[in-house]
Amino acid sequence: MNPLFYLVPAASIIALFFAWLFYRQMLKEDEGTPTMKEIARYVREGAMTYLKQQYKVVGIVFIVLAAIFAVMAYVFKIQNPWMPFAFLTGGFFSALAGYIGMRTATFASARTANAVGKSFNKGLKIAFRSGAVMGLTVVGLGLLDISLWWFILQSVYDPTNTQNLVVITTTMLTFGMGASTQALFARVGGGIYTKCADVGADIVGKVEADIPEDDPRNPATIADNVGDNVGDVAGMGADLYESYCGSILATMALGASAFFGDTAMQIKAILAPMVIAAIGIVLSVLGIYAVRTKDGASLKDLLGSLSRGTNLSAVLIAVFTFIIFKVLGFENWWQISLSVISGLLAGVIIGKVTEYYTSHSYKPTRKLAEASQTGPATVIIDGIGLGMISTAIPVITVCAAIVLSFGFATDFHFTAEHISTGLYGISIAAVGMLSTLGITLATDAYGPIADNAGGNAQMSELDPIIRERTDILDALGNTTAATGKGFAIGSAALTALALLASFIEEIKIALHSMGQQVASAGGQLIEATKASIPDIIRLYNVNLMNPAVICGIFIGAMMAFLFCGLTMNAVGRAAEKMVLEVRRQFREIKGILEGKARPDYNQCIMIATQGAQREMIFPALLAIISPVLTGLLLGPAGVIGLLTGALGAGFVLAIFLANSGGAWDNAKKYIEDGHLGGKGSENHKATIVGDTVGDPFKDSAGPSINILIKLMSMVAIVMAGLIVGAHLL
Repeated sequence: MNPLFYLVPAASIIALFFAWLFYRQMLKEDEGTPTMKEIARYVREGAMTYLKQQYKVVGIVFIVLAAIFAVMAYVFKIQNPWMPFAFLTGGFFSALAGYIGMRTATFASARTANAVGKSFNKGLKIAFRSGAVMGLTVVGLGLLDISLWWFILQSVYDPTNTQNLVVITTTMLTFGMGASTQALFARVGGGIYTKCADVGADIVGKVEADIPEDDPRNPATIADNVGDNVGDVAGMGADLYESYCGSILATMALGASAFFGDTAMQIKAILAPMVIAAIGIVLSVLGIYAVRTKDGASLKDLLGSLSRGTNLSAVLIAVFTFIIFKVLGFENWWQISLSVISGLLAGVIIGKVTEYYTSHSYKPTRKLAEASQTGPATVIIDGIGLGMISTAIPVITVCAAIVLSFGFATDFHFTAEHISTGLYGISIAAVGMLSTLGITLATDAYGPIADNAGGNAQMSELDPIIRERTDILDALGNTTAATGKGFAIGSAALTALALLASFIEEIKIALHSMGQQVASAGGQLIEATKASIPDIIRLYNVNLMNPAVICGIFIGAMMAFLFCGLTMNAVGRAAEKMVLEVRRQFREIKGILEGKARPDYNQCIMIATQGAQREMIFPALLAIISPVLTGLLLGPAGVIGLLTGALGAGFVLAIFLANSGGAWDNAKKYIEDGHLGGKGSENHKATIVGDTVGDPFKDSAGPSINILIKLMSMVAIVMAGLIVGAHLL
């Protein structure tokens, strides 16, 4: 065992220790008045009730899928026998990360609101470090699970055998499928819950009844606050857990493939992404301690404070990358290090572009707010246009990162024999982008905590200055959340390319198990395991003239839009029921609007829970089934087309949805800060409509797409044996 490996479990323990430390520090803070405590308890109980119900439904799905994988492994012998167990652990740790993050958030919101009344810096510190619990839990559990499986599998399979290293790493990708499956259910279900409650609360409360946001008279208020936790915390935690693990696992698999035949280099290439991630954890902790601000800080000051922490971690990981590859003994250590830095820079650029298009500190969102002067229609039109325009720079940035990371890894030899090494460079760039996820996710998870703090302050009828301060923190959270989604989407694009290559590697293993040989470039028949990626591409005629590839591309692009449509319609149906329920209570429960009667919060929570549980099943199962059906009908070539089409369309669509939604939300916040007529004005109502449209954009459909892209890739990898052996075309 290479001594550097022990850095990986050690770093995971460090992450989990600091997560526990920040959690304990947060619990020691005062939760505020009895009313604040009561409201926090309502939200916490609602969130836990939902999550338990969701885990019951998802648990059934996991048991069924694990049983199918067990039959494939032990009866038909077309899968690795460790696959069912790896799949289950991936799902379990993903769910655990989401649960811990959400539990922390529900305890932190009231404490943040109470602290803001005393010190702006103290409120930021509590919210941010509570968000850091989520960030550090995700990276800690992710690396712990990866290191455990690496340790177990290399104890079973002789790691000195070059083919065994390919088998080990491709088997570990099954663990990634478990994480992706859980993440999709968490994102879709949580997104439907939070947005049906949010839309119901806004349409009836803010627009029709003209009462403030988070007003205790609104029956959907508690459900809305619960939704922030189940969707934007638990769902997001599971989402980025699978992004983080997926990038590392894909890079490990490509490392084993790229240096096939050279066992020593294989092991070094496998260790590299794990060690980079381990160092990234330590640097994330340093960055977290660097985040602080002063009382009276503006939104730009707060953004600068968070940027200080994230930039410090990013710069240091760039420096350490050179050291890591040098110590590991890569001949082209400085070039492959530049591949990592390409990913890092791409992540930073995407984050800054997202900030520019979604923060009301900048021109685009302010112009969007000005569109409210001519009504909600122009707000919606301008918001859609803004989102579309905002895709340009991130797409160009990712393209540049792909070319540069491939080029640096291959000394800019863009030839067939260098494809595997180049793809390893692209994959390691994705690891670089997510290496400091411990702190970047902290900036993301902080947002829902600040949002709930504002809700608690409003419902507890605290001094208006406290709500003003939490609104500033909330506006910052909208921007950081959009930035976090940008990182997730950008890494998904790079990781998906690596997973596509891993699918081809799995095809080689399947062909080998069937005893089939492959024709090499020279026309010689060789063992499937020795075939190159171009050899497999020639075998299945993977080109744009092949109808199977073309059809696969169209189906993949369609899947991105179909999935978004299904999730947004699900939000719409659930929101309709919420709107009707809130209207019923305003009509039938006398004295609600006068503050003399208590709304039935539990009924709204039940509607959101039932709606989310019912609506999340079909979109999630569609993502799992589509690669299998495509493979059985169109073969491996069709699946490659499917994954390519989903990646191309899904990547751009996800950026558009995330940025449009974030801009609409912050345009509303800009007016609420006192501009263009302020709260209650016609301009404000117009932006509320825009924000309502944007809710499923940014919190339901958009964030789910990057999971969709990677889950379909993971399913294709896991089912490669079946696809190779049973396809029609």
